[in-house]
Amino acid sequence: MAAVARCSSVRAAAQAPACSARSQAVSRPAPFAGLRRASVVDKDLEACPAQQLRLRTAARPAAARRTAARAVTVMSAYVAPKKILMLGGTRFIGVYLARMLVDAGHDVTLLTRGKKPVVFRIPDDTDESFDRFAASIKHIACDRTDVSAMQQLLGNQGFEVVYDINGREAEEAEIVLDAVGPGLQQYIFCSSAGVYKKSEQMPHREEDDVDFNSRHKGKLYTEDMLQRRGVNWTSVRPVYIYGPLNYNPVEEFFFHRLKAGRPICVPNSGMQVTQLGHVKDLASAFVKILGNPRAARQVYNISGERFVTFDGLAKACAAAMGFREPEIVHYNPKEFDFGKSKAFPMRDQHFFASIDKAMADLDWAPEFGLLEGLQDSYDKDFGRGTYRKEPDYTADDMILERVKGKVYA
Repeated sequence: MAAVARCSSVRAAAQAPACSARSQAVSRPAPFAGLRRASVVDKDLEACPAQQLRLRTAARPAAARRTAARAVTVMSAYVAPKKILMLGGTRFIGVYLARMLVDAGHDVTLLTRGKKPVVFRIPDDTDESFDRFAASIKHIACDRTDVSAMQQLLGNQGFEVVYDINGREAEEAEIVLDAVGPGLQQYIFCSSAGVYKKSEQMPHREEDDVDFNSRHKGKLYTEDMLQRRGVNWTSVRPVYIYGPLNYNPVEEFFFHRLKAGRPICVPNSGMQVTQLGHVKDLASAFVKILGNPRAARQVYNISGERFVTFDGLAKACAAAMGFREPEIVHYNPKEFDFGKSKAFPMRDQHFFASIDKAMADLDWAPEFGLLEGLQDSYDKDFGRGTYRKEPDYTADDMILERVKGKVYA
């Protein structure tokens, strides 16, 4: 059983860190050191390792790519066992990451609020792997915003590495830094590709302009705080994440409608290009960052290698379920007031990012193609009758009544 320490949940107010001005018009943090990279547009292929790796990876058979990706925990054994604190490890990303780290021989402690068990079986577990994880994982139950409790519980633990999977604000991460103390060797942070400004040039790259007005701005301020504090930090910016246990209704949105025999309502032309990354590929990238000197003070986009249109994603979900191609109904979102109902699970724009930098620096490549990943998600989750949310067809019915003159029961 997991070892558990408990604390009171007294929320401590923390003042947001002051940030230097990046421009005369908008007050925001200074550019992060170490994030710029030379343009590869005018360079020979031989001078561009990211392009070389991308071509080599594309040339490898799918089976070889899967074998390389699945070796991540074996390769991580070259990193000496670390004492790791993970914030957030009971929902989605952290569930897979914690298991990979334990399999690699690291001493892993999860810090959660203690509202749900930290040891439970997941579809990928075997009896052996679950018993090993349950016997190895440790737990501290605490509100991460409780300053005094965090210092009391973490101060003498000797944690060497922090994986901050659920941090949203800079002051939250600063509480962790102060509590863990000077022995910290590495702080690995989960950010989001949602921080990038809309751009006419795609895909998003790590050096692109970011949006300090986005709903993810707290993650940008966290990156800036870590840089100013002189910490050995790395930030990971996933695009859309999918896979078994996904609590965001990404693939689940399509699976529900396909199972019910309903059309898939897709905004505008359906040719908007997006990108999905499997949760296990994201977790393996996090493992590859551990102890990697090339990852020091760097930002990495992590997702799948290929991009897909909205219509293509609907068709891929049907193929993953073994269904025929769905009926797709396009609509203009500006013609509707959906209220609180969500008509589509993705932002209505092109949204995808380059993963070349991560592939080059981390010796990492995604294991899952889109169809493989969707099949994995369906077979190990929705296809077993498990999902996170009941479907809400309110917006669908509004669209179908106007576009087709009928509502599906």
